[in-house]
Amino acid sequence: MEPARGEEASTHADPSLAVRTTDIEDLSIQGFFDVARADSVDAAPADASARPRVVWRPPEGDFLAAIGASASCVADGAGRFGSIREEGSELFAALETDPEAPRVARPRLFGGFSFLPDTHSGPWKGVPDARFVLPKVQFASTEAESWLTVIGDSEGIEARLADWRDRVAAVLDSPSRTAPSIEHAERTTSRARWHEQVETALSRIDSAALRKVVLAQSLSVSLDDAVSMPRTLSQLAGSYPECFCFSFPPDEGRRDFFGATPERLVSVRGENVTTGALAGSIERGRTDAEDHRLAGALADSEKNDREHALVAEAIADQLDSIARSVTIGERDVRKLATVQHLYTPIEAELAGNEHVLSLVEALHPTPAVGGLPPDAAAETLRAIEAFDRGWYAAPVGWFDAAGDGTFAVAIRSAVADGRQATLFAGNGIVAGSDPSEEWEEVQLKYRPILDALGL
Repeated sequence: MEPARGEEASTHADPSLAVRTTDIEDLSIQGFFDVARADSVDAAPADASARPRVVWRPPEGDFLAAIGASASCVADGAGRFGSIREEGSELFAALETDPEAPRVARPRLFGGFSFLPDTHSGPWKGVPDARFVLPKVQFASTEAESWLTVIGDSEGIEARLADWRDRVAAVLDSPSRTAPSIEHAERTTSRARWHEQVETALSRIDSAALRKVVLAQSLSVSLDDAVSMPRTLSQLAGSYPECFCFSFPPDEGRRDFFGATPERLVSVRGENVTTGALAGSIERGRTDAEDHRLAGALADSEKNDREHALVAEAIADQLDSIARSVTIGERDVRKLATVQHLYTPIEAELAGNEHVLSLVEALHPTPAVGGLPPDAAAETLRAIEAFDRGWYAAPVGWFDAAGDGTFAVAIRSAVADGRQATLFAGNGIVAGSDPSEEWEEVQLKYRPILDALGL
């Protein structure tokens, strides 16, 4: 049942769900989905397309993967954050959880939000503004241990847990599929149109109506074979260990929203908050000397310094209204495989318990992906961007029954549907931005997904 559009949420779950947990051997991304292919998690015959599927591999912390949906929460409208929080809390309260299970293995809701409410065209047609799933099977791995959690009807759940444990013990990673090839590619924004958009944004900045806006593009590709998510995500995780590699189901169909983002929106554990400002970019060098020179040029750039300062100040200001204290760290250059960014770590201590979704709502969109002032930036995006962002540059992640969780900003991302994939990338426009330079920087940001697809 699809929810009506508006300020509401809809939860779909069995009346009573039990949770069982066991420790297991460690698994790779490919290994987990090899196990899933052997069991549709619905006690049905083997189904190679068991869905939905989730992958969450942060730069540090717990690697998580999941399959199936014991329950889902869906919301639309500007109130989507509060709706998901309320529905999620009700869902966790009804679970028959195991109090002895380690924290890392306890159930979580996985999903994401749209960048703006009520936008559902192009590859996002039919996708809600927010969707979170409570999986049927959840795998969690730390440096020291790995755990399997099964969620479902209490009848037969012990046997199901034992069956999955046996399957994990027997699985061997299968060879990766050959990467597909592009049959056709289409840009939503031509170079000429991009120059027009940047000039329009700069005129608004010159008039003082706007301080910064992040303009984005999309690239649609038709492939000669369906995207293999286990292969693609394994490639992303190996190539971008400093990023949040993720895959979430934005709907009940066959779409996968995935990427490798360097940008954490926020992590909450108890009263401790971790976030940061990531803005300002330049390419990597072909040699160490060139790379060092480019990093210095980035650090000394007046335009990039201005863009980065806007983001850091805005995040700190948002946290000041919520937190007991805010600590801003030293700015540095963060080096990724294809691009370098200015980065400032930010931490905060809350005055009391706050649900992670309250901070997600307060911080989204940061000026790193939206602009300043926020309302003027949103109006500018609606007026001049040539496509629907959907979940691109929006919060994706997980939260648990305690209200703790981690969310990243879904940049360097794509949505795949069978043999179709749409890639997204953008860049911040401030006073002094050059349309041609901004175009080249955006092309760099397509590379993580293009490389992972083997294109």
